Amino acid sequence: MNPRKLIDGIFLLSWALLLSSCSSMLPRVRSESSPFTSFDEARQRIEGLVPMQSDVVILTRLGISPVQQPNTTILTHADIVRRFVPSSLLKREDLDAGVLACLEAPDACRGWEITAARIHKKRTGNFLTDFTNFSRRSETTGWRFSALILLINNVVVYRAWGGQPSVNEVEVQTNPLGPLQEMGPALVTAR
Repeated sequence: MNPRKLIDGIFLLSWALLLSSCSSMLPRVRSESSPFTSFDEARQRIEGLVPMQSDVVILTRLGISPVQQPNTTILTHADIVRRFVPSSLLKREDLDAGVLACLEAPDACRGWEITAARIHKKRTGNFLTDFTNFSRRSETTGWRFSALILLINNVVVYRAWGGQPSVNEVEVQTNPLGPLQEMGPALVTAR
């Protein structure tokens, strides 16, 4: 056998093995919209607020304010009314005392809706099949948190939280035609 062909074959085989196993070369995305390091930390801070006692000074000290906490929406009284009195199914006696107090104090009532998350997305799997668009596998992990705080004259009257303590999603996209898969729609719209 020709030594040059043997060297070329070994080189091509090595290159293919390298490309097929280099998942570290695949894209990664990280989205952090919170100063909280974990879902539990966010939950504990919100649960630590004592209705009718905690005030804006305490909130600021805890890092919970529209200025310190990104993605915080300041709610008007009308926003709060729409949220808690959407239909006839909800009766006045079903509402929390803090919510009722807020609804009855239109000029003094405001709310903060906090949305926080730490999401990591990375493509995993075979580099060569990903690069050539035959198969792409993406993993999404992290957490999402949301909280609602109602205040009357800068004093917390109501707080509630929710969200996803653990996000774990896997998406697999398979394209039997690989890099040619996207050409079909492009040819149809070009006509």
